[in-house]
Amino acid sequence: MASLPSNYSRQRLTVLAASALVALSSGTNYVVSAYAPQLGSRLHLTHTELNIVTIAGNFGVYISGPFTGRIMDSRGPRPLLIVAFIALLCGYLGIRATYDRGLEDGEKTLSRAHLFALIFCSYLTGMGGNSAMSTAMNSTAKSFPDSSRAVVVGIVMSGFGLSAFLFSTISHILFPGNTSDFLLVLALGTALPMVLGFFVVRPIPLPPHQQSHIVPSSERNNGTPAYRRVSFDGAPAAVRANSMTRLLSPAPLSSSLLEDETSDGHYTDTRPALAPLGARSPSRAHLLSDSVQLTPGAENLMHRSASRGSRVREVVYEKVHEGRGVDMHGLHLFKSADFWIACFLNVMFSGTGIMYINNVGSIAQALFAQGNPSYDQTQAAAWQAAQVSTISVMNFAGRLAIGVAADITKQRFGRPRSFCMTGVAALFIISQLVLINTGDVGKLWIASACLGFAYGSLFGLLPTLTIEWFGLAHFSENWGFISLFPVVGGNLFSLAFGRNLDAHSTPQASEVIPALATSALNAASSLLGNGEKLSARGGLPSDDGPQCFDGRICYIDSVYLTLGACTFALSLAVWAGYRDWHDAKEKHEEDMETVLWEEDEEEE
Repeated sequence: MASLPSNYSRQRLTVLAASALVALSSGTNYVVSAYAPQLGSRLHLTHTELNIVTIAGNFGVYISGPFTGRIMDSRGPRPLLIVAFIALLCGYLGIRATYDRGLEDGEKTLSRAHLFALIFCSYLTGMGGNSAMSTAMNSTAKSFPDSSRAVVVGIVMSGFGLSAFLFSTISHILFPGNTSDFLLVLALGTALPMVLGFFVVRPIPLPPHQQSHIVPSSERNNGTPAYRRVSFDGAPAAVRANSMTRLLSPAPLSSSLLEDETSDGHYTDTRPALAPLGARSPSRAHLLSDSVQLTPGAENLMHRSASRGSRVREVVYEKVHEGRGVDMHGLHLFKSADFWIACFLNVMFSGTGIMYINNVGSIAQALFAQGNPSYDQTQAAAWQAAQVSTISVMNFAGRLAIGVAADITKQRFGRPRSFCMTGVAALFIISQLVLINTGDVGKLWIASACLGFAYGSLFGLLPTLTIEWFGLAHFSENWGFISLFPVVGGNLFSLAFGRNLDAHSTPQASEVIPALATSALNAASSLLGNGEKLSARGGLPSDDGPQCFDGRICYIDSVYLTLGACTFALSLAVWAGYRDWHDAKEKHEEDMETVLWEEDEEEE
């Protein structure tokens, strides 16, 4: 049997690079604001209809998560990469075809059939991006040891966040104001990397002594709590599997790890769990809790006499409870308090981020149009692209920074990683406060930077907690379920934003007689405090669709809504961090009651 490649061999690094490229092509759902205003203007879509189209893309990302995750965990990456190629290519080409067609003569609004087709194409782009991202993240996580897993997963996820910056920059430089060509670039630029990923991206098995502690589902039933042994050389230490586990610290070389990994990247149990008296069957193993009990009872104490050349080694028994586990999935997942904490935080924070990302183009347009008698569509598109780029770059930075920050929080300050969620909440609140007080499009980048960094930090931290709390064996499926919940917050906040903007918008110019249009334009000019009267063209983003010219008044009520949601989520994050810290402290005190030492005998 051929030996496994080293931890940082060329083969593993090639998988990492290819996964990063796939991820870089998967996050184009964030670039929607670079073309959504032009799409709505050309097709005479209301802001509510436009938000439904963009929400469909988010819906494709999140609702497909459990299904793509299950396929990834059971079938590997190739089927999902095929799905991603087809969905991304057809989705963006379909949006481009609808945009190029526009409205036929006599049509004042887009027909129902074409609107539904546009919504479906948007859904395909989201589903394709999520399918590709699932393969990249899962393959990378299973190809590198725990000591470097946070870094490599962060690299892949940061590529997902950087995707919008890449494509919005291409749009700004090569196709300023040309939405059709930009959509063509999106179609080809997202689909073609999936072909490379099909041949390269796959999990590479790790040596058995470096794999995570995973109890297969076949080893679990409803029996009594079991104990299993973890032995390692060195001084006594508590072994944990929760948010206080150090991802970046060297993993101890264990001589009794329970798992092995097959060539397809899935884990199988190679050793039975050491159970206490009366629970000898390996099938009695339950979900691994976040605690470690050092020898469950006196009946399990063993001491072998030392012979010459022997050395002392610590033997740690891990108590298996219901609760946090290294292989929690299915119904057990929905019974976990940690799962619901993660989901509610995801609803509030990702909903806030989705609302802003989907509508930052309209926000920039409203601010740019306020008091501007010489409105230029190309310049407006440049402001939109600048916001998308800022969000993308800071999204990238947040995903990288949060992993390092979380590990420092544990190693240097001795606090659980869930404490970092409080910082994420604070960043979201700051971003909303900045947005409320931004009345100049030239300063909108500050709010975009804060929001992008917070959003990236959220999605850099939650997958790490998902692995630590619920295990790697069903990581993609579990993360898919957690990823369902942004649909709730994203839909709620985005629709509220669209309705709020529509309430402050002028009617479509094509439906108003010239005299009334001129009167409305002059009134808008006076309202904006500009003494110079606006012509029918000057000072307005478009004559084709409903627009709001009042700056932040157009959307401020929606921001107050998200600010309230983030404030509530902050209190939940503080409670979750305290709960994790208190639980870890209590368990640590219990676990240090008994330590079993055994001496290894060397064979002569």
